[in-house]
Amino acid sequence: MEAGTIISDRAPHARDDRREAQQETRARRSFVAGARAAAPLAIAVVAFGASFGVLARDAGMGVAAPIVMSLTTFAGSAQFAVVSVLGSGGAVAAAIVAAVLLNLRYLAIGVSVAPALRGSAPRRVTEAQLAVDESWAVAQRDGRVDRGRLLGAGTVLMASWIAGTVAGVLAGSALGDPADYGLDAMFPALFLALLVGQLDGRRARVSALAGGLIALALTPVLPPGLPVVAATLGAGIALTVRRRAGA
Repeated sequence: MEAGTIISDRAPHARDDRREAQQETRARRSFVAGARAAAPLAIAVVAFGASFGVLARDAGMGVAAPIVMSLTTFAGSAQFAVVSVLGSGGAVAAAIVAAVLLNLRYLAIGVSVAPALRGSAPRRVTEAQLAVDESWAVAQRDGRVDRGRLLGAGTVLMASWIAGTVAGVLAGSALGDPADYGLDAMFPALFLALLVGQLDGRRARVSALAGGLIALALTPVLPPGLPVVAATLGAGIALTVRRRAGA
């Protein structure tokens, strides 16, 4: 009787242990899958980070500040905006405003990522730091964000971005002029490749087309960053499109 009671008491704990082990295994596999998916992007991210490091140093930010900025900000377009403003003699306040405008799109990304994050507020904030355009795209699974893939991809991309920044700051003179490498064309091509992988249904295609047209129309008349935010209206337009079987 006692032996049977002991066995019955242990059974639920054993099931819980197996369930936790399975969840940990899935999380590790998902992390690795995200890291592998982001690996082909790493070369471009290192190159772009190096470009930022060179420009930041030339703008008078010194050695430590660009590296710290890449660690804490991890947002290429915003960081380039800051360098551009400071390099042209603009005020720090103007540089901050430019960066904030360009990063407004992360409000929408943050809303979509939030349900996938876990743990305490500090842990969620730390994990959210890895949510950038590329890691968010890699993490998409059936309209939801896969936390493991997000963290795996984000870790590879952040390491690449910081490594590039360090290289640009410390070896900028050897790297030469970033404009010579055609980096201005590299990232549009990269984002286009990420977009193609998301166009798996009629609504997705309508959303992408509507968003692109909105951004294109507003770019000449709005400050940098705002056309991208306005382009999220494309998703609202796509919601009016009826689903079709297999779309």
